[in-house]
Amino acid sequence: MSRFYITNAIAYVNGDPHLGHALEFVQTDVLARHRRLRGDDVRYLSGTDENAFKNVQAAAAAGLGAAEFVAARSALFAGLREPLALSYDDFIRTSEDPRHRPGVERLWRACAAAGDLELRAYTGRYCGGCEAFLDDADLADGVCPEHGTAPEPVEERNWFFRLSRHADALAEAIGSGALAIEPEHRRNEVLAVLRAGLADFSVSRPRERAGGWGIPVPDDPSQVIYVWFDALANYVTALGYGNGGADHARWWLDADERVHLVGKGITRFHALYWPAILRSAGEPLPTRILVHDYVTVDGRKLSKSLGGAAEPADLAARYGTDALRWWVVRDVPRSGDADFREEQLARRANELADGLGNLVSRTVSLAARDGGGGEDRNWHPPRVSIGRVADPRLAATIDAVPATIDAALGRFDLRAAADAVWAAVEAANRFVSARRPWQLEGDERTAVLADALAACAAIATEISPFLPGGAARIAAALESGDPAAARRLFPKVA
Repeated sequence: MSRFYITNAIAYVNGDPHLGHALEFVQTDVLARHRRLRGDDVRYLSGTDENAFKNVQAAAAAGLGAAEFVAARSALFAGLREPLALSYDDFIRTSEDPRHRPGVERLWRACAAAGDLELRAYTGRYCGGCEAFLDDADLADGVCPEHGTAPEPVEERNWFFRLSRHADALAEAIGSGALAIEPEHRRNEVLAVLRAGLADFSVSRPRERAGGWGIPVPDDPSQVIYVWFDALANYVTALGYGNGGADHARWWLDADERVHLVGKGITRFHALYWPAILRSAGEPLPTRILVHDYVTVDGRKLSKSLGGAAEPADLAARYGTDALRWWVVRDVPRSGDADFREEQLARRANELADGLGNLVSRTVSLAARDGGGGEDRNWHPPRVSIGRVADPRLAATIDAVPATIDAALGRFDLRAAADAVWAAVEAANRFVSARRPWQLEGDERTAVLADALAACAAIATEISPFLPGGAARIAAALESGDPAAARRLFPKVA
């Protein structure tokens, strides 16, 4: 059994949740559920990033205090747990969780003790959207490529982290695979940044410019800790790092895998800044960083102006949690942005109904008749017990699914993993259609139904990380043998 710690990036709360957040949360949840299914010891952390200055700006624009604003926005993100069927074990709020500030302060003091923090006067160009200073190499035609705005000239005195001291060690960790980055082209991008040379980066802001919001720098209350030091620390502060808790030892020091799943826009913070901070503090590095691309909607980049078109809870309410999760794993590529159109959810909902739902429904209905029932009101649990598939051809397909999924998820390819499950669904449907158990009698009929039921049970198990709700309904229908329940597994969408 492996000890597996996985996190998604904690979400900025300056805006409402959108489909891009849903993509990342569902991807992380699938990986966590899959590892639990395989018997591993798993902890999945989520949360909200609340100490950023742009949260202060958004609060002011809304006519609210920062604390009131971030609490309301954080509740929207925490509220996605049920609509998206998320199984996170912990949810941290960085502005108010009592574990966070002591952990950030401990991390700061450890880096200071290592000689990696230095107070400097600085003039640079600051992107408020990135909450970062940008160099010429970071810009495209003078603007931030991520936000499309020109950075603001800023002159101030800040604490700097000596990132350049860690360049060789980071290159070794990433180059050797000790710190793996997937997909490979993201790893190559990070290595290219390393080859170009790392500049030290600012890790504090004047308290006045931050509006007094954030964690004060230890022993320097005129400064607050920069959000990209504060926020990254959540991965260990949520484990009780501030007081040396048992969770820190169990899930960070002694974990077999420490995995961060993030969007492409924040790769450098996770692949360079965070490992360097950890190394400075004498902590183990992450073992893997998984990077996803973005979601566009009808060809447009996600923005607040799209409103409900990209609101995850609303989409789940209208099309179902299963359809939304199935879109994430079936339609989002491993590399490249995913363009979302609402009709795709209807198509995925109907795929589930026509493919998997129909397979289970007709199999359970036929088995129920063998149990002595006829009409649904007279159904009885089937006499056919659910074991392993005996038919050699169908068994070969079903038995290959777990290893195929393991390999696909091991390389962060959720689409290939979901395709493997669906190949089994299609194989089982072909088997039932070819063998026509409704035309058979006696032992031959029983054997075909036993294989079909076994295939359904195996598929329910392997699809459970992707569709936990749907898989649970399939398992319940197979156990009860109720044809009516089997027909209600996946509703069709007009």
